Amino acid sequence: MSDSPITRSRPFAPVGILVNPMSGRDVRRLAARATNMTHEAKRDLVARVAAGADACGASDIFVAREPFRIASAALEHLDLRARHHVLTPPIRNTAEDTETAVAAFLDAGCQTIVSLGGDGTNRAIVRALGSRAATVRLIPLSTGTNNVFPVLAEPTIAGMVAGLQARGALDGAALDQRCKVLHVSGVGRYGLPVHDLGLIDAVLLRRDHVGNLLPFDSERIDRLLLTRAEPASIGMSPIGGLIDPVGASDDAGLLVDMGAGISFPAPLSPGLFRTVSVRRVVRIALGEPVDFEGDGVLAFDGDRDHRIPEGQKLTLTIRRDGPWVIDIPRAMDFAVSEHLIAAPLLPG
Repeated sequence: MSDSPITRSRPFAPVGILVNPMSGRDVRRLAARATNMTHEAKRDLVARVAAGADACGASDIFVAREPFRIASAALEHLDLRARHHVLTPPIRNTAEDTETAVAAFLDAGCQTIVSLGGDGTNRAIVRALGSRAATVRLIPLSTGTNNVFPVLAEPTIAGMVAGLQARGALDGAALDQRCKVLHVSGVGRYGLPVHDLGLIDAVLLRRDHVGNLLPFDSERIDRLLLTRAEPASIGMSPIGGLIDPVGASDDAGLLVDMGAGISFPAPLSPGLFRTVSVRRVVRIALGEPVDFEGDGVLAFDGDRDHRIPEGQKLTLTIRRDGPWVIDIPRAMDFAVSEHLIAAPLLPG
């Protein structure tokens, strides 16, 4: 009997699985009504991704070490045909760990990465990719707190798509799209230049401080710039999305100015509603600059990272220059139509 499409000899087709051990475990979940994502649950997710990737032709599966051995332990006892590797970048127990893991994946030849995390995790991934974002296919799975960028999908199926992508079976099928990225430039605290990025939202907060991990106080939100304003989401995105939705495929963003206007309840965290008041919303074209003026704190995707001193400003633009994000259901439909997994039945 001839080999099926997924049992032929395997050329180098690597898949990287990147897990953030701290996603879904921060204080924002305690302040809301969300359940914690345990390390054991994440191990199961990694195992399911690996099994799917192996079944669909991945030759090598790469994970990076982290303090809780989530990914490495998940692979130890799996019966895989693919070789598995544990990369050992330095661990600092900060967001830099995600960035150094991405660099290690790229050095190992991975151009297909499955991420397990939230908006913040994927922000760190995109920051680490830099100019190499155009070469990477990303499959982001949600395990974080406020998630708009990653998707809710069965990890087994996500792994299957990753395996197909890694071996080139999806090339040229237009099943992916480069994601939009928020870019910031200007001069921040102490006169130092600021260069950073976000994936979903940039938020200007008044009377707040850098490093604050609590949920945003709706009364301190002054201005939002959203790459995606989606009503069926939580966090900052629905503040705009409940008025003028902007999706991932729209070549625009949405600027939201808070203040006296229309008031409504918005889900700022899982199960946590706050009344917000919106003065104005404006669609922003890709590449159009938007100024955020101090005194205030600029947060990207929930992380308060930058202080804008009084009298100074930072300039934000949205560009479609992030990694390619694969549409999982469309990829599976394509795989079936092209007989990439199961050969066609013979007549009769």
